[in-house]
Amino acid sequence: MGKISGSRHLKRLAAPKSWNIPRKTFKWVVKPSPGPYAIDRCIPLQILIRDYLGLAHTAKEVKFILNRGYVKVDGKIVRDKGFPVGLMDVIHIEKLDKFYRILPSSKGLIPHPIQPEEAQFKLRKIIGKSTLKGGHIQLNMHDGYNMMIRVSDPKNPVEDVYKVHDTLKMDISKPLTLDHFKLEKGVCVLIIGGRNVGKWGKLVEVVPGSLTSKASAVIEIENGLNVSTILDYVFPVGYEKPCLSLPGG
Repeated sequence: MGKISGSRHLKRLAAPKSWNIPRKTFKWVVKPSPGPYAIDRCIPLQILIRDYLGLAHTAKEVKFILNRGYVKVDGKIVRDKGFPVGLMDVIHIEKLDKFYRILPSSKGLIPHPIQPEEAQFKLRKIIGKSTLKGGHIQLNMHDGYNMMIRVSDPKNPVEDVYKVHDTLKMDISKPLTLDHFKLEKGVCVLIIGGRNVGKWGKLVEVVPGSLTSKASAVIEIENGLNVSTILDYVFPVGYEKPCLSLPGG
């Protein structure tokens, strides 16, 4: 029988540095299941429940919690201990009636407590677009979610008002778009990577890329300070102010 490609195991010393776990207590750690996020851009559900939220002491206790359907991710019950939880995912601990949103920080991804009314929506960034049969448009989101935009005239797709790097505010329970945040001057953006990860501010300017450099953005953060980061790290989150609560206010 042929060998399965890749390894099903992961050593703690080899785990991403952004994971908030002890490195030398045990040898192995749960490996994220295949999904839309890279291994350094997600947190396995077992680690989130045990090491981040402190709701369990052992993997056996985590298995007990998951098997009884006490944990929901984006409104759906998840029982896989290695399920990858990533940016903007909404976690609901049903037994405790607590809600969390996964947000970026200088220490990596963290679960940020939110109110029940804020847990009814999720932000999804458009990272790609493709044309389907009949001229319809498919939007590809950062979390693996895809949405089709139906157009009446493929030669004049007036329904396609979405661009790459825009953000959609979507309902958790049904495929309904609540708001559309365009990447334009003055929009509130959250920095999700780089040395300024976790900071937010107003978009001042978008600098086009070239053959040797990626497109970048200039963002005005607190105290009127301007910082620069690549466009891939810019996540629109609102217009006058962010539509979601952020760590630190």
